[in-house]
Amino acid sequence: MASKIAFQITNVENTFLDPRADFQPTTIKSQVRIDPLTGRTGHFSHFGAIKPQKLDIEKYLEPQIKGFCPFCGDKKNHVTPMFPEGLFQEGRLAMGEALLVPNLFPYDVYSSVVIMTNDHVVSLKNFDDEKLYNSFYLGIDFLKKVKGKSPSIPYQVMAWNYMPPSGGGLVHPHQQYFATERPGNQFTDEYRAAELFYNNHQVDYWTELIEEEHKHKDRYIGQVGDAHWLASFVSLGVLGEIICVFPGVFCIEDFTDAQVRHLVSGVQKVFCYYLENGIYSFNASLFWGAAGQKFFPAHFRIVPRTYLNTRDYAPDINFFQTVLQEPVSVVLPEDLGKEVRPYFIKK
Repeated sequence: MASKIAFQITNVENTFLDPRADFQPTTIKSQVRIDPLTGRTGHFSHFGAIKPQKLDIEKYLEPQIKGFCPFCGDKKNHVTPMFPEGLFQEGRLAMGEALLVPNLFPYDVYSSVVIMTNDHVVSLKNFDDEKLYNSFYLGIDFLKKVKGKSPSIPYQVMAWNYMPPSGGGLVHPHQQYFATERPGNQFTDEYRAAELFYNNHQVDYWTELIEEEHKHKDRYIGQVGDAHWLASFVSLGVLGEIICVFPGVFCIEDFTDAQVRHLVSGVQKVFCYYLENGIYSFNASLFWGAAGQKFFPAHFRIVPRTYLNTRDYAPDINFFQTVLQEPVSVVLPEDLGKEVRPYFIKK
């Protein structure tokens, strides 16, 4: 039976007279890929030219760099906002070290921040299961409570900027959770395309994607409980992208405690890969579709971030991503899948 998903790659060659080889002709290969769901394109080039830049995370503890942090110590109980009584009687929600408060700069009607840890700086190796579980659980519990109060708001999102250059305003580990009618263009494009795919094929795209990737194995990484981990065919990040899909979990009400633990376990495996490959920063998101639909299961994305160098602190995002809205990657997804897969094999 023919696959319902088409993986399209255009190979490109560019030839020039190379000063590094006495101006002899040199041919450089690159790729343009078409996302099988949305039809959006992504470029793959500069293979191996960009490496993760080492961050001295301890410097962020130095007083002249750290400055004022509203999430540190007892300050978080005095300078962070509280929910009105009509929303949450407690004012804030807490679990272990994790503390959930309203976002002082909200993105939507319901917008919160989870302060993940007591420590101002936490390396990936020091994010134990408890810290991660408490943070995810607290944020997801908030979104479930919000859904109960305002069921007409259809979408829920978790976002996480970790360490520079991820774009986070504070180094202190924190995640953002918000409910919205406008979840962003990437989410919206995927959501509409997934609905169209379901109407055309009577199966949800993500389940079909897992089956296809598992069959060919190039980009399939592994499974943890209900969660399937893959390297994206079109990567949103310069150093690649990993996604995690929860088949059959179509709305936040269906996201169980066991699935939170499966997510944490998989995230820890990705962190192990990051640590051994010098990756110190990332962006991540977790999305849920609207209640009642059967075409958009919950899925998690994580994208490494880095500087091009630490001399100029040139970021890894340029005109391609900001103006053309075109992702560029220097890592082939098949290579990423091969590199990360051993971290998901039980020992």
